[in-house]
Amino acid sequence: MRAPAALRSSELLLRGFFGYVAIISLAFPHEPRSPALPLGLTFGVPALLAALAYGEARVHREFFSIARDWVPLGLTLVAYREMDWFSPLIRDHHLELKWILWDLWLLYDGGLQRGIEALGSIGPTYFEFCYLLVYAVGPFAVAVLYFAHRRERVNQVVFLYLLGTLLAYALFPFFPSDPPRTVFAGADLPGIATGLRRFNLWIVGGYGIHSSVFPSAHVSSAFSAGFALLLFVPERKWFGWGMLIYATSVAIATVYGRYHYAVDAIAGLAVSLIAAGLVITVTSFPARRRLRVRGLP
Repeated sequence: MRAPAALRSSELLLRGFFGYVAIISLAFPHEPRSPALPLGLTFGVPALLAALAYGEARVHREFFSIARDWVPLGLTLVAYREMDWFSPLIRDHHLELKWILWDLWLLYDGGLQRGIEALGSIGPTYFEFCYLLVYAVGPFAVAVLYFAHRRERVNQVVFLYLLGTLLAYALFPFFPSDPPRTVFAGADLPGIATGLRRFNLWIVGGYGIHSSVFPSAHVSSAFSAGFALLLFVPERKWFGWGMLIYATSVAIATVYGRYHYAVDAIAGLAVSLIAAGLVITVTSFPARRRLRVRGLP
């Protein structure tokens, strides 16, 4: 009889995140949301992950093993939506009134908007496209490992990607804020409106959350994916460097498109650096082999 498969480090991270949300939710009002919702996910997500691990060990090894590569990516969407429960009912925008000053310098004195629009719609279209593609960063990183025949490293890449993403989510409740396009409606918008921009606005307007924009999870997740590919697919570094170039484009796009403030993008990069640093520290630890047996990167 096979022993039950241990939870992967990426699954342990998700279990810890949903538990963290349930704990901190006690300090935030829930109305009109039920306080039972965070508690339900705290038990529901681990149950799902345990069921997948059990299925890999006892039922259909290959099917459930592959499912475990992808399910954590889907659960990041659940984690993202959960953050909307922390949206404050009353806002004074004191943070945004400070952050906008840096943006004005960057957009105008620094020439960011002028530079992006120098060639007409080419620049705005490129950056809006980069912003749109960020939703596929996690699946793309996993697909790279399949393509490179390095599937055994999926958990390591997913762990770092999730760590950078969830660390950003974890900070949202403590920095209630709205994006510049809504706080300063009609001001400092791109001078060129493209079809992709209208599509992005439709997505964030209908499916975005309203708790916080600091730090930018778009930026932290993209950079974390880039660092993960560099660290764990070193034989094909162009994947990692390409992702980091793309992540830089995402950071610029968030500010130019007024989806985020510059400070959000900088903080997103900082979060990804912290995540990468933690992973490098753990994998360099003398007892790393024992850690890996327990499913850590």
